[in-house]
Amino acid sequence: MSSLHGTTIIGVRKNNRVTIAGDGQVSLGNTVIKSTARKIRIIASEGFKVISGFAGSTADAFTLIERLEKKLENYPGQLSKACVELAKDWRTDKYLRNLEAMMIVSDGIDLLVITGSGDVLEPENNIAAVGSGGNFALAAAKALYKKNNDPEKIAVEALKIASEICVFTNDNIVYETLEGKKIDK
Repeated sequence: MSSLHGTTIIGVRKNNRVTIAGDGQVSLGNTVIKSTARKIRIIASEGFKVISGFAGSTADAFTLIERLEKKLENYPGQLSKACVELAKDWRTDKYLRNLEAMMIVSDGIDLLVITGSGDVLEPENNIAAVGSGGNFALAAAKALYKKNNDPEKIAVEALKIASEICVFTNDNIVYETLEGKKIDK
């Protein structure tokens, strides 16, 4: 879903659980700067947890995560509303408009992609992927989805496959999973 270089993030929703996973590679041009970065974060606000994973500029992504935290404080328990408000700001704010990052977020129920062009997307087929290896991970996860009931195993295996293909993705994988309360969409 993205052409941003330097990482791969994938989100998988299955059996009322959502896993967001990411690799650990940070690249500057064609050079690996770090192989153990953590691009998956848990945001907690008044007992409401959200997983976020980001691809793109690290500083830009941290800025967006902080902004999402503030939106979640304004709209507790309403991930979709908070994401739409963040996307509006991202599209219209002169400073935010220049940020180069994408995020996948989930509260264990909704799985959303937030883009810099002001989009909040709910992916088809319960799988979202962004970053340089996103399309590889997405294809692998689609192939694994029917054969496995565990979103963690699907996400991790898909990232391992992407790391074998994409030079900007490694197999140092970090993931977080949240339980949902709704039946899968």
